[in-house]
Amino acid sequence: MFSTPFILSFSLLLSLPILFFFLAPAFHTQPLPPLPVPDELDDLRLFRRASSAASFTSHLSSSSPKLKIAFLFLTNTDLYFAPLWERFFRNQSKSLYNIYIHADPTVNITRPHGGVFDNRFIPKAKRTFRASPTLISATRRLLATALLDDPANAYFAVLSQYCIPLHSFRYVYHSLFTSPSFDLTHSDPDPQLTQHGVRVSYQSFIEVLSKEPGLWKRYVARGRDVMLPEVPFKRFRVGSQFFVLTRKHALVVVRDRKLWNKFKLPCYSPHECYPEEHYFPTLLSMQDPKGYTRYTLTRVNWTGATHGHPHAYKPAEVSPELISRLRNSKYSASYLFARKFLPDCLTPLLDIADSVLFRD
Repeated sequence: MFSTPFILSFSLLLSLPILFFFLAPAFHTQPLPPLPVPDELDDLRLFRRASSAASFTSHLSSSSPKLKIAFLFLTNTDLYFAPLWERFFRNQSKSLYNIYIHADPTVNITRPHGGVFDNRFIPKAKRTFRASPTLISATRRLLATALLDDPANAYFAVLSQYCIPLHSFRYVYHSLFTSPSFDLTHSDPDPQLTQHGVRVSYQSFIEVLSKEPGLWKRYVARGRDVMLPEVPFKRFRVGSQFFVLTRKHALVVVRDRKLWNKFKLPCYSPHECYPEEHYFPTLLSMQDPKGYTRYTLTRVNWTGATHGHPHAYKPAEVSPELISRLRNSKYSASYLFARKFLPDCLTPLLDIADSVLFRD
């Protein structure tokens, strides 16, 4: 028969899968380190300046008709589609837009020179990590910088290096500021206009969802009761990190301290934790539930998504038919931007820029 040592060894071998099952949480990836205190203090000074210098007024009723869109780019690589965006802004008055770029300072990025992106990198940029509160901080820095820089910035569009425009600048500007029918979820046949022909009442375009699968796992990613009492589960929201905010809501974001103190906490379930997809929708849904549209203007294809990454379009997929499909929205007259495109899509996109993308 089998010896006692053999039986003990065999039993231990059989028990290993069971032990691993119960001890697996102990082997989870360690959470990212908390934000450095100097970075937090630096941000706080910036946010206080932006909060005190800016006004809650919308500027839509101001004496200046030159309301601007602030285009806010988050990147940790080169701006792959800078030539396409140059085409987008070509021949447009700079009195209608501003550009701000937050680039991870730990990455060697080639900065465009001589075009619309020249000298548009903000000086207070900090290191960023995917699926971490550093992306929230980076977005808040962009918003604060744009608020301080120009009181005419009335809309703030958050984009990434993988985003492309789906229409001309003229179409985007008209859709946001003057079109009475762009938002298909809100019917106002006789919108109130200023003397300059722009709407007095306008909303942020941000996706806010409350019944997505897996929401509970994301809520408890920092610990079961960590978000309480400030953020009960019934108030927890999710949505795209790419949105277009009004000036009023940009100020709400940079003035917030209470929710930020919860969302900046490290996660112990990293695969369930995407703070940048929760902080902004949760904050606005709690602060101004009637002030936004609940949908985004940036089209993303989540078919076949892997590890939290959406479908990435390849050069062979770029075509007029693709652009037409990406524009199609059941919430607005059209999506205005789209992602995620691989860098080598630049050439085929430039080939159809004038004939498709920017032909309204």
